[in-house]
Amino acid sequence: MADEASDALYALASLGYSASGIGAEVKLGEGAIGVAARERIPVRINYRTGDYAYHSAMRATQPGEPRIALPLLADAHSQIAVPLLHGGRLLGVLYAESEHDAYFSHADEDALVVYARHLAALIAQAACEPDDAEPARVEPSAHPSGAPLAVRHFAADHAVFIDNDYLIKGVAGSILWILLSEFQRSGRRDYCNRELRRDPRLALPDLDDNLETRLLLLQRRLAERCPAIALEKTGRGRFRLQLAQPLALEAR
Repeated sequence: MADEASDALYALASLGYSASGIGAEVKLGEGAIGVAARERIPVRINYRTGDYAYHSAMRATQPGEPRIALPLLADAHSQIAVPLLHGGRLLGVLYAESEHDAYFSHADEDALVVYARHLAALIAQAACEPDDAEPARVEPSAHPSGAPLAVRHFAADHAVFIDNDYLIKGVAGSILWILLSEFQRSGRRDYCNRELRRDPRLALPDLDDNLETRLLLLQRRLAERCPAIALEKTGRGRFRLQLAQPLALEAR
């Protein structure tokens, strides 16, 4: 999925790999995925080539820069990346790969382009659904117990670490830190998307803030790497923070 605020894309789901790579970052112009996003055209590669230093670029990490590895085949010979476009806006990219030469045909590309068009329309429609008009019903939650989770937040890039393991950064990391800090201060758990959009600490764009996708990315990343923290949907545009352990927060 595209993140206009950082000129990058983030993996939201994958299939067929040993690791999901949820939250993995791909810069515009980086590999087949990044080129398809930047140029807004399908990219189909039928043979292994040095023109696309894809796997090395995806696995390279700048010193000191936390980054989630994108799951990729060790020896991909065919790649196809199709942008998700709606109303002139880039929403994301569909990507597939194979260890065989010439695996994806013109018919495959045409089919994925049609599928991507419909998927982009559904994503855009979901983002326009109104929030619940009635306040969320607040239910009592179990008090977290056990050893506290050590949560560190770095203001420079909003990277969040849980017990010294990198979790997420960017806007999603900023959202998580706001939720955890507010819980620590007041015990609050219930939120609505509307108020997050207005929170000046997030500095979301006025249009196309992609908040729903950011929250889904955060929800899936937590479920995969830190199930002691969860975001539970309680209505349209509403969710609840669930904690199984107490917190020890540190801001840097």
